[in-house]
Amino acid sequence: MHKLDLQNNSVPVYFIGIGGISMSGIAELFLDKGFKVSGSDLHESSVTKRLENLGIKVFYSQEAKNITTDIGLVVYTAAIHADNPEFMEAKKLGIPMLERAECLGQIMSHYKNAVAVSGTHGKTTTTSMLSYVYLEAELDPTISVGGILSGIHGNMRLGKSENFIMEACEYADSFLHFTPTTAIVLNVEAEHLDFFGTLENERLSFTKFINLLPENGLLVVNNEIEGLENLIQNKNIRIIYYGLRPVNGREPDYTAKNITYNDFGFPSYELIVKGENKGLVELSVTGEHNVFNSLAVIAAALEPSSIYPKGIALEKIKQGIKKYTGTDRRFQYKGERDGYTIVDDYAHHPTEIRATLEAAKRVKHNRLIVAFQPHLYSRTKTFLHEFATVLSMADIVVFAEIYAAREENHHDISSDNIREIMSENGHEAYFFKTFEEVENFLIHTCKPGDLLITMGAGDIVKVGENMLK
Repeated sequence: MHKLDLQNNSVPVYFIGIGGISMSGIAELFLDKGFKVSGSDLHESSVTKRLENLGIKVFYSQEAKNITTDIGLVVYTAAIHADNPEFMEAKKLGIPMLERAECLGQIMSHYKNAVAVSGTHGKTTTTSMLSYVYLEAELDPTISVGGILSGIHGNMRLGKSENFIMEACEYADSFLHFTPTTAIVLNVEAEHLDFFGTLENERLSFTKFINLLPENGLLVVNNEIEGLENLIQNKNIRIIYYGLRPVNGREPDYTAKNITYNDFGFPSYELIVKGENKGLVELSVTGEHNVFNSLAVIAAALEPSSIYPKGIALEKIKQGIKKYTGTDRRFQYKGERDGYTIVDDYAHHPTEIRATLEAAKRVKHNRLIVAFQPHLYSRTKTFLHEFATVLSMADIVVFAEIYAAREENHHDISSDNIREIMSENGHEAYFFKTFEEVENFLIHTCKPGDLLITMGAGDIVKVGENMLK
């Protein structure tokens, strides 16, 4: 593997897939350090426009001619295949190359306090919430998060301290390239089976991730993960459990008691740390799942670390958590039209959808309407019946066609298959092939007092945004 030298900024760096949320952040980091940065993406977006405004040259095609002999490093994503023209040309010219996760891992290794947030769900929210805690405590962290965070005006922040906070994605074993001193594991469920094949393989990768922790490194883990005892094999680390319930006689070290919700669905609770009441914690995001996320954040911040032997002050932690109002596309309020409210959410797995809809039920509304765009053909086929079951929590569901992302439809699957199951079970569900049809239906269906959620990891967000124009 090529060894990254962040001090030698005379080397131009090229990013294949620069418009990705993580890649764009890394590109900005290199730019901030004085490197000449360029890259390619197949489509113009708000992210690529931002990069261009910063002075980064972006090509909207991926052709061999974009790779020039003066480039000293090529960074590419796991979605780039060996037959990609730019990838092939870089190989042909002998230009050093790093996959995105390899690059981030090498950057991370320069920090004494490196926190990696992993899990099937909730990574972006938890990374963002922890970032707010560090910012509130004025600890000047470097941050890499998989969403746009208003507190840092983007998805990457370059600090000057020894603190690095990173979202650690398990897809393609990306997180196995990282070098954390603290690891958070939020949950482990069947996901990305197009890569892992089985849940057992996925669990094995999480075990390998935990094993990356150094001696006396800190693992903060959800007490309620199924089969947790078999997941943790690293015996030389400190383990802190968080959650709401004991499992097999194992009490969580960090838990919440007397949870209440205000009119916006924001929870508050009494924090219990190792049996001691530490007072009230107030959140400014919805749902019980964010109670779990906040407990992970508190544990990671309050526990002693190599450079903070007493941890971060609890009041600063509480203030940071309360100031966190969400990340783009995480139960994000978009606006109102004709008396009904439009919210957007990134949920694309049945567990995430359930958490979002449970949170929505705590928000005052008449009918709950969901416009859902499944993400990936493989995921849709794997969770076909689970999607139908969980989406039945809504009063009306409108399906857009599947967002393909990196896949081709070898599964002969459509969003309409989910709609068919729901309709057979007596639930009101509709399917439309185009966004224009989805918008027109919603405009004529939504009534004052309704709550409309556009949901999915694709571009379904455009539907709600167009309705508000």
